[in-house]
Formats: sequence, C-alpha cells, structure tokens
Amino acid sequence: MSHSLPPNVHVSTHPCLQAKLSQLRASTTNARETKALVHEISFIVGCEATAAGLSAVKGPAAKTALGYEYTTTTISPSTISLVPILRSGLGMLDAIQTLLPHAVPVHHLGLFREPVTLEPVEYYNNLPYHIPAPSSPSNSHNTSASELAILLDPVIATGGTSAAAIQTLKEWGVKRVIVIAVLGAVPGMLRAAKEWEEGVEIWVAGVDEDCNERGMIRPGLGDVGDRLFLTIGK
Repeated sequence: MSHSLPPNVHVSTHPCLQAKLSQLRASTTNARETKALVHEISFIVGCEATAAGLSAVKGPAAKTALGYEYTTTTISPSTISLVPILRSGLGMLDAIQTLLPHAVPVHHLGLFREPVTLEPVEYYNNLPYHIPAPSSPSNSHNTSASELAILLDPVIATGGTSAAAIQTLKEWGVKRVIVIAVLGAVPGMLRAAKEWEEGVEIWVAGVDEDCNERGMIRPGLGDVGDRLFLTIGK
C-alpha cells in the first residue's frame, strides 16, 4: 500500500510495531491498555522518525565516572518543539519526551473537525509570539520559532487537521515539521503530505485505505481521544 504514497510519507514495517497496532485496533482493549499501546507505538515510530530527521553532533569534553575524558554528543537541530494536537496527541507526548535526550518546549494546538463539513476548526493555540502578516515590518524581527517542530497526531483520517496544523507551524516560522502518527488513511496522508512537500516528513505505524462518511478511518482505531480519556458516548 505504501507505494501509492509520496516519498515524504514513511510507513513502518517493524514487526513488533505491527503486532502492537493490531492489539490497539481491538474493541476489547481497555483505556489503560490503549494508553500503554499508544505510548509504545509512538516511541517506536519516534525512534525511526528521529533517526532520519535528527543528526548527532559533537559537544564539549567531559569526564566519565572513572575520570577518563570523552567528547560528548548532542543532537541537531538545537531548537526543537513538540506540538501535540489536543486531545489525543497528549497520549504520544511522554514517549517522544522520553526519546529526546533533553527537555524541549511543548506547544499545544487544539483542533476539531466540524461535523458537517469535516473541516478543521482551531480552538486553542499556544505557539508563542505568533508571526504577523508578511506585510508587517515587525515580521523580520520575530525569531521565536523552533527550527524543527515534531507534530503529534495519532490518527490522520481526512488529513484536514494535520494539514491545518502544518500550515500553522509553517506560518509560525519553523524550517521543518516531522509528523508522528499511529495510523493514517491514504487520502488523508496524501492531503497532509502535500501541504508543505519540501518541509514535512510524515512517519506512521500503519495505513488504511479510506474513511467512512463520518470521516473515521476504516477499519481504523476508533476515536483515540475518547478511548484514552474514557469519554466514549459523550
């Protein structure tokens, strides 16, 4: 299936990951198990995404516990932000924070799909110092954006939410976006990948063919946010 996707979309073939994704699909998987599986899947996909998207660079000299000197290693780029999409992106956050070697800022985006049009509506955005319109002279003085934003969005269904988030981050001023997801539908992945082709890499554990009339991936995972936070049937 992955052959129909553009080159900036990467679908994992890790066997353990595929087994965990199968477990996550099951209707019998409870909220505690869902949380653990989302964490574990996010960690594995995050390892693959950061292996390709980050670089190891030499740092200052330090000494081991036995007193031997060695050259430290850090990562590049030096400024990274994590951007979970509320609510379900919060279930991925701890995994990526654990993976990175040092703490980085976390900025939240709140987006929901309007039930009739299925188009995204932003209701929360705490990116600091929003960049003004290009015509504003103050735009040239804004240096607040991170070089890299890692966008956490467990399910890419229609792709509208991810595309809107990518556009927001691009307007904020990031140089690159890495999207980490658990599952995507082919049309949604195509839409998100085309939003900023030269600046976005999408990494996902699995891909399904399409969505139903409600914009839900089939067979899919259900509503990950509801499953994580026990709000099914709200």
